[in-house]
Amino acid sequence: MTQVLIVDDDPAILEVLRAYLGAAGYTVLDAEDGLSAWPLLTQVDVAVLDWMLPGRSGLDLARAARAAGLTLPILMLTGRGEEADKLHGLDSGMDDYVVKPFSPREVTARIRVLLRRAGIQNILSAGELLIDVRGREARLSGERLDLTKLEFELLATMAQHAGLAWTRTRLLERIWGLDFPGTERVVDVHMTALRRKLGDTMDTPRFIETVRGVGYRFKEVADE
Repeated sequence: MTQVLIVDDDPAILEVLRAYLGAAGYTVLDAEDGLSAWPLLTQVDVAVLDWMLPGRSGLDLARAARAAGLTLPILMLTGRGEEADKLHGLDSGMDDYVVKPFSPREVTARIRVLLRRAGIQNILSAGELLIDVRGREARLSGERLDLTKLEFELLATMAQHAGLAWTRTRLLERIWGLDFPGTERVVDVHMTALRRKLGDTMDTPRFIETVRGVGYRFKEVADE
């Protein structure tokens, strides 16, 4: 049976989620602080972590899990609704997030989606575009796209988080690294080349659109 770890210092939240997830057929483990949660991460199939926890934050747990090579899906419960906070969490290792106050039904539904995604070969599709994240290949209308390493990283990163607007600075940090000595202009250069290969235009983008005053966003993606 699929095992879910819930970590939250609010007993009421633990009780509600235990009931809903148990009724959905999951085996539930729980903890009220980050320190006691850490050893449990190796025993479960998916983790639901509160961002702010005593002892060790959910964000720190997510980072540590990824550093240790743990690949289990991580859903973050957070009171931080700002886009910058969400991007920071995604960069730190979480796979999805739910902003408080939340519906336990939504949490259960998101867990199902994360588990389904974890069971496939990381194939993303959007219309005629197919992205094999693990195989590092993209095809448009069946034809393999000749993408550079950086162009593929840009495409895959945004497609995995469709609908989320990325600033140029965040893309620089994610793709080029924190120590990259260049300017944000390099993002625009590579994005222009990527869009050209995708057949996108600024006026009628099929895949990547410009978010005025922010940066870029992948419009829509669905699992295959």
